[in-house]
Amino acid sequence: MKNEPRPGRPRASSRETLAEAACELFLEQGYDATSVADITQRAGVSRSSFFNYFSSKSDVLWSGLDARIDEALVALAALGPDADAEAVRGILLDVVRGFDPDPLALALRNATAMGLEDELIADTGLRSARLADAVAQAARRAGIADIPAAILGAAHATAVLSSLRVWAEQGAGQGSPDALVRDALGLIHDLPWKI
Repeated sequence: MKNEPRPGRPRASSRETLAEAACELFLEQGYDATSVADITQRAGVSRSSFFNYFSSKSDVLWSGLDARIDEALVALAALGPDADAEAVRGILLDVVRGFDPDPLALALRNATAMGLEDELIADTGLRSARLADAVAQAARRAGIADIPAAILGAAHATAVLSSLRVWAEQGAGQGSPDALVRDALGLIHDLPWKI
């Protein structure tokens, strides 16, 4: 019996096809004016295919970074009482290491054209809060008091997400965000890990 290829787009490329279609539409007609139906129609896939990959329209932009943040949260949670700034910063550098231009980088660079400024502020805040909390918890497990731990968490999360934004705005294809994050984390150096 001969296996015939199934019609439709190959499963492996549907995520990328949807993301590309979404970004094109966000640039053409703006984020708010673009519906999930518009995206699926442009991509040539069904609405259910969209939701196999993304939970919402904004998830198209954030899914790549969210997967990296999820990995960082697991690694930060695994740090024990001997955790130090170097270990935390190594985990945070992994969030951006090898980060290629993607829909989020395109959105950050073209936020005004896509009508995404408010959406990006809100969504960045959510990611920042997740990272900040995980770093603060690691700091608390290492014996740092609540307020300094919260400050360290917020500073580290801001360093990562601000660097990623600057990298994208400068032209994501021009280099890697690693150096920007390293420099930003260096600015936190004066905040003591142990108080």
